[in-house]
Amino acid sequence: MKTFLALALAVTCGAACAQSPATNLMPDGSHDMYVGLGVVSAADYQGAVKRREQALPMIQLEWSNGIFLSGMTAGWHLSERPDVEFGPLLALDSGRDKEGDKPKAGGVKPITGFQTGRVARAGQGLLGMQDIDARLQLGMFANYYLTPSLRLANSVLFGSGRERTGATWNISVQQVATRLSPHHEVALSAGMNVVNRSYNTSYFGITTAEALASGHAVYAPGGGVRDVYVSAGWNWALSPKWMVASGARVTRLSGDARLSPLVERPVNVTVSSGLVYRY
Repeated sequence: MKTFLALALAVTCGAACAQSPATNLMPDGSHDMYVGLGVVSAADYQGAVKRREQALPMIQLEWSNGIFLSGMTAGWHLSERPDVEFGPLLALDSGRDKEGDKPKAGGVKPITGFQTGRVARAGQGLLGMQDIDARLQLGMFANYYLTPSLRLANSVLFGSGRERTGATWNISVQQVATRLSPHHEVALSAGMNVVNRSYNTSYFGITTAEALASGHAVYAPGGGVRDVYVSAGWNWALSPKWMVASGARVTRLSGDARLSPLVERPVNVTVSSGLVYRY
């Protein structure tokens, strides 16, 4: 069974967490396709207390020429060395509105226990904040294999946020595949995201106008480490064609992002699972 790299999480964590699939050496002219449907449970936005469940399509496509599509990220493997991967990246940042991070696919069903209406500060969330439109980001990735299954992964993306000048650098150590049995594989990862001032201003800053509308204090963050995280993916092969792909990610906000008045809970957990078919 080919490594699937926790696709559900790759779809739901956004472009800032974009990861390239491992190079898959295939015969010239061939391709590998995974499509399916999953469910994710995640915070409404980075640092929110409220959570939501969302149905989403799951997709990963790879071609023998090195081009790949994984969730909301596309790229191109250009390296010919087995221990080095690099190439361009194209990713979609879905943006945010007053309800939280915008849905990436399917509908959104609130989990019971949500608060509604305007609440001063804690629990108020994004009420009164300006929307952030979806942005197409450009960048690149560069990965180096420390061992055949352990790689140091880097990706840089530029173009997010209200002014389209937000930049994110993701660096992580990934155990790309460990086969526990003929039908079960796990993938592990630990990393962090470093962002510039423009990104933090869009997602964690509060302007004077937003402060008047929301009741939050004015806040002007700088750049730096936005968060650190650990994640795990589990692939269960039901047959040569069908697979259950599941994942979990624990993220802790850091630096100026953590200090934002918008942050109600610095630690968020995302879990996902879906049924996938391989063509």
